[in-house]
Amino acid sequence: MNKVFNYSVVAVASSVLSFNAVAQTQPLSQQMAATVMEIWKDSLNLNPEVPKKVKWAYDQGVVLEGIDGVWRRTGNGEYFKYMQKSMDFFVTKEGKIERYKQADYNIDNVKNGRILLTLYKVTGNKKYFTAATTLWEQLKQHPRTKEGGFWHKKIYPYQMWLDGLYMGQPFYAEYAALVKDERAFDDIANQFVWMEKNARDARTGLLYHGWDESKAEAWADKATGKSPNFWGRAMGWYGMAMVDVLENFPEKHPRRKEIIAILNRFAQAVQKVQDPKSGLWFDVLDKPNEKGNYLEASASSMFVYTFAKAIRNGWLPVSYFTVADKAYKGIQREFIEQRATGKVNLKGTVEVSGLGGKPYRDGSYEYYVSEKVITNDPKGVGAFLLAANEMEMAATPKIGKGKTVVLDSYFNNETKKDQSGNDQSWHYKWDERPNGGFSFWGEQFQNSGFKLHTLYQAPTQANLKNASVYIVVDPDFEKENPNPNFITAPDIKQITAWVKAGGVLVLMGNDAPNVELTNFNKLANVFGVHFNGDSKGTVPVAANFETAKVVVPAGNEIFTPKDLFIKEYSSLKLSGNAKTILKDKDGDDLMSVTKIGKGTVFVIGDPWLYNEYVDGRKLPAKYKNFEAGQELVNWLAKQAAAKK
Repeated sequence: MNKVFNYSVVAVASSVLSFNAVAQTQPLSQQMAATVMEIWKDSLNLNPEVPKKVKWAYDQGVVLEGIDGVWRRTGNGEYFKYMQKSMDFFVTKEGKIERYKQADYNIDNVKNGRILLTLYKVTGNKKYFTAATTLWEQLKQHPRTKEGGFWHKKIYPYQMWLDGLYMGQPFYAEYAALVKDERAFDDIANQFVWMEKNARDARTGLLYHGWDESKAEAWADKATGKSPNFWGRAMGWYGMAMVDVLENFPEKHPRRKEIIAILNRFAQAVQKVQDPKSGLWFDVLDKPNEKGNYLEASASSMFVYTFAKAIRNGWLPVSYFTVADKAYKGIQREFIEQRATGKVNLKGTVEVSGLGGKPYRDGSYEYYVSEKVITNDPKGVGAFLLAANEMEMAATPKIGKGKTVVLDSYFNNETKKDQSGNDQSWHYKWDERPNGGFSFWGEQFQNSGFKLHTLYQAPTQANLKNASVYIVVDPDFEKENPNPNFITAPDIKQITAWVKAGGVLVLMGNDAPNVELTNFNKLANVFGVHFNGDSKGTVPVAANFETAKVVVPAGNEIFTPKDLFIKEYSSLKLSGNAKTILKDKDGDDLMSVTKIGKGTVFVIGDPWLYNEYVDGRKLPAKYKNFEAGQELVNWLAKQAAAKK
């Protein structure tokens, strides 16, 4: 999982809050998303009066990835519904992509595959995987240079453009990770190696927009095949491609370090051409004083996203955060304007720039600065959403900094076959995006500074040594796992010793038909807690959510007053030092806390913070499970700090 970054929250927060404090009632990411959902209501249509003009276009994929980021940080299901509606305009129930032609071999057309994979991972609907596989098949057959680099398009033979690395490689990596195609990652690494080798300028470290292997194009240097200029957005696409690929590139793959090295060379070059006054970047990167050149919004947003995401994951040194912070402040000053209450516009994005084609684009400086600059271009808007997401994540207080939260996958070790027939660990896992996963809660931990870890072995004081929080949820019995690992007396001894030494233990049960309680209770009993094995909060009628409502009163130790949804849980019986944290409407104990030695134990009879009931797709907005998940993260961090 992602590494925790160490830069100052105060500096980041000042950047996020620097934009018009009166007008900004919500974070900028949400204000930009509100504009998106207003002006592009039905897929990405710049002219809603002419629906036939809607195309299967990469612009939409950039915007929707930004929307996905906002969804994951807010738990507002309207964002997911927007993403799904946008893609369902194109994807039939059989998984065919309307308005897409594989025979074009246009690498731009692969970009939206990442949204298809998101929809598949979240919903499990095979039509999205089928559609994504169509794009995978395009990559398998896509024409290549002699080295093996993907052509940008069939109509642009022998050419690699920086843009194309972003359009193709992040999807290539995510699909390969999903289907466990390890061989694909050598090919992915090569695309970056070859692009840098063929397009990099040794003097500046910048990469030219395009490279023509044949050297036949009028824009291509006859000796090198390179295009004449360093276009800002092209370099932006290239940077985003690297950080998006790395999130799915296997940690132990020997070629991962090559991409990280290229990313670091990229960062050095980009930093040198940052405008010292505004913190932004020019349309043509290395000619700030040339007539007609201008500060450009999409490239600046892409660089902020690239730097901030790379720092968050430990791929770039923290010192680079000053580059992203200065640029983000500049974007807010130069390009953001209030559209209406709760909505903003993004000014200053060049609509398009390319090479060749008809009319012919010669790659000259004069060509680049002659292209139209517009407000709310989707490429700029999408890039800004991505940048704002990263900067707002960086501004989240890092109360878990230096701490690790460990999720058990030994007692809860269910497996199933994935779409490719591979064994897949599932049910309450950090990286699991369907209903039963903990991906939302996991990201709340990460955004608060925690490192995530999963323990696949029996717990011991040794393998829990670096854990601040250890979570055991829904232990298996034979119905779920033919060879379950029951909690044993040695396990209880090890866990108890770790807690007494200062560990923070979280026990999440379930209702009796869905959890092994005999042995789980032996562990819970040590801390004065007993799962009663009943099933409370049942919902006998679909969507009758009130039957599972739990009200948090004022003065609660962990949660602010709110309505929670907790369905089919086991109530608790408390003894000894265990104390009630929350009761249900019948007065039964629902959550408890026990202090023992230097440690703390939190217990609830349900895994209630799994995606289905925090991601906003199912629950009415009145239920605040997502917010409660963050409050629990905050409280656990304080308990972990208290042991020092």
